[in-house]
Amino acid sequence: MLASGFTPRLYQETILSTAAEKNTLVVLPTGMGKTAISFMLAAQRLQHFPQSKIVVLAPTKPLAEQHLQTFRKNMRLSEGQFVLFTGEVPPAKRHEQWQQAKVIFSTPQGLENDVLSEKIMLEDVSLMVFDEAHRATGDYSYNFIAKQYQRKAKYPKILALTASPGSDVLKVEEVCKNLFIEAVEIRTDADPDVRPYVQETDVQWIKVPLPAEFLDVKKFLDACIKSKLATLRELGVHKTIDYCNKRELLALQGELHAKLAAGERDFETMRALSVAAEVMKVQHALELLESQGSTALMKYLEKLMSEAQTSKVKAVKNLVADLNFRSAYVKAQKLIEQNIEHPKLAIARNVVAREIGENKKAKILLFTQFRDSAVKIKEELERAQGVVPALFVGQAKKGDTGLSQKQQIELIEQFKDGLYNVLICTSVAEEGLDIPCVDLVLFYEPIPSAIRTIQRRGRTGRQEKGKVVVLMAQNTRDEGYRWSAHHKEKKMHHILDQLRKDLKQKFAHQSPLYKFEQPEKPVLLFADYREKGTGVLKELVDMGVSLKLEMLQVADYVLSPRCAVEFKTVEDFAQSIIDGRLLEQLKNMKQSYERPIIIVEGTQDLFTVRNIHPNAIRGMLATIAVSYGIPIIYTKDTKDTAAQLVAIAKREQALNKETFQPHAEKRAMSVQEQQEFVVSSLPNVGLNLAKELLTHFKSVKNIVNASEEDLKKVDGVGDKKAKAIKDAVEKEYQNS
Repeated sequence: MLASGFTPRLYQETILSTAAEKNTLVVLPTGMGKTAISFMLAAQRLQHFPQSKIVVLAPTKPLAEQHLQTFRKNMRLSEGQFVLFTGEVPPAKRHEQWQQAKVIFSTPQGLENDVLSEKIMLEDVSLMVFDEAHRATGDYSYNFIAKQYQRKAKYPKILALTASPGSDVLKVEEVCKNLFIEAVEIRTDADPDVRPYVQETDVQWIKVPLPAEFLDVKKFLDACIKSKLATLRELGVHKTIDYCNKRELLALQGELHAKLAAGERDFETMRALSVAAEVMKVQHALELLESQGSTALMKYLEKLMSEAQTSKVKAVKNLVADLNFRSAYVKAQKLIEQNIEHPKLAIARNVVAREIGENKKAKILLFTQFRDSAVKIKEELERAQGVVPALFVGQAKKGDTGLSQKQQIELIEQFKDGLYNVLICTSVAEEGLDIPCVDLVLFYEPIPSAIRTIQRRGRTGRQEKGKVVVLMAQNTRDEGYRWSAHHKEKKMHHILDQLRKDLKQKFAHQSPLYKFEQPEKPVLLFADYREKGTGVLKELVDMGVSLKLEMLQVADYVLSPRCAVEFKTVEDFAQSIIDGRLLEQLKNMKQSYERPIIIVEGTQDLFTVRNIHPNAIRGMLATIAVSYGIPIIYTKDTKDTAAQLVAIAKREQALNKETFQPHAEKRAMSVQEQQEFVVSSLPNVGLNLAKELLTHFKSVKNIVNASEEDLKKVDGVGDKKAKAIKDAVEKEYQNS
């Protein structure tokens, strides 16, 4: 099954023997051949289960395509048996490709949608590979796919790959739990079976002092932050006026939002939330100044000044009115006028030029956090002799520089072929991409993440000795980020050692191959495909529901021929009252289904999530319950919502055995409902007033024949309404 010419290393064979027996998490340094283990295991599984399929998942399309090329090169299968799933391919075409392929490469989001809609079945998949497995936390798509695969596959096997699982033991354990891991194979640079293949990497830290002009701007930004922290202290929500890092600020904002959700909308809380937002903005400006330079800073400050002219957000308006902030803005303008840039820029140019000068064939990756900086760095490098740089960034955002995934793949090939010798990269190049023989990795700034630091550093030192240069602004947050990543990395290695030592204890409680409970009789639900982002659909599939995704014209879920559900979060429910969507949706549901229902999800206070007068909310709730006769059910979260939908669907489908379609048809109205419908369509007459008119006049005919004076005898009908009604029923029709 494997092509000739590939010889595995000893540690790869050792890891393979474990992965063949158990669901395995493989932790290997970047460049040590994790992908080779996956295609060796894939070949083995296809030999044991010739009719099965292999699925390889990667976070990005370029990485998935890279895996396809590696498998194609190393496995003896025909061209048509490899397929890459992309979002551009219609679902029907992907279903056809699935039937024909043996090895499928995909991003998790695309496959998740196909599994949700049951367009792809996982029963015959004998191996699921999760690359960059450290992502399998929270509600990332890997988790849902792993659970469905483990539940449905006839012979499941999971292989998870990462170079850096994280520095938090709980996160590592979460990854193992979410991917049903039974064994962990860990190798570090120090392990005897890996050491012969690890190339030495020389890491050089260059401390860069900020120029006096930068320190002048910094002085005003620091003073601005200090004054805002003093305000927070006066409001009683912060203890010190000296310092507050980003993590503390985010925690503070979370606490303040929780108070608002609990109904505490007092002046102090609202003011504190606004001031905290100001501090966040100034801290971002300070980070741009310290680590990036005047161009990136000025672009951000001008954006804030522009927003202040049109925005209603008080945090922005108050900030640009602050004397310290305005002083920093004026000083930053002078930096641009005098063409004073961050000294990192010249140092980066010199480092790159020296490397290219010493080795004409050298390839260099330069990492930076911000696209604005990447553009400026490219302009600077183009001034150096022999340097041919290119930007390697993610997909375009509004008004921003960007590359499509197809362009990213093409650029990597051009870099390999020597068309460019420097790639200036943002985070898109950190994970997994095969860029061999990189001689130098240059960090424009340190980053606090251990995982991302390892991934960036791992781009070099694969075939021969590698070099890493990190530019670090002296006495700034750059230095803090350096040590943060350093300590996290040490902690991660300690965690890996612990996991390796007491592996049995870590996973003794977990039984990944347990049998999932299936309902006695599958419940059928139709859902609007636009509900994919809510999380409710995943919960429904986890509960064993047979789910069909459709474009529904009315409602979000159809549970039976007579029952449909309009689903809203608390915030969306409030917003739909403001923009008027809700009444139109209710009207359509009432006309189409005998038993319409509204489900409102969330624990927030409906009366505080939007600036709506409480009486307006009460009036709407009364209209829904009394005028439309539609029940409102409140749920806490996605699990609660899914359970409620299943409970209603079970009851409905037990009562009504006939099969049903999701598309609503106008149900037969009673005479009373037809009368209300006709009258409610008159000018400025809604359902409530239609009932008042019918109660007073007894019939539609009497309403039509009534004079304006008679109409005005009904509460709610004034001069304008009475005239509009008479004009509608008496004026001669003209077909224009």
